[in-house]
Amino acid sequence: MNPIDVALALIVVSMVVATYRILAGPAKADRGAGADLVFFGFVSFVSVLGLRLSTELVIDIVLVCTLVGFMSALSLARLIAGGKR
Repeated sequence: MNPIDVALALIVVSMVVATYRILAGPAKADRGAGADLVFFGFVSFVSVLGLRLSTELVIDIVLVCTLVGFMSALSLARLIAGGKR
């Protein structure tokens, strides 16, 4: 088994665990952390898949998704904090 295949499998397992965290999390912060983990798991899945397929087109997609994910994490943290800085 290729190490890239192992990495893809581990990413999928972590996304399944994070999805459980979203569904079972009692607090908004738990759900937000799980959603953030699923999003960045998806970004890492796309980047490792691009490495496996040997394509360079993935770099732009991963860069944009990472910036959007960072901004959404900040927005979610502010929403949970009640708009306080």
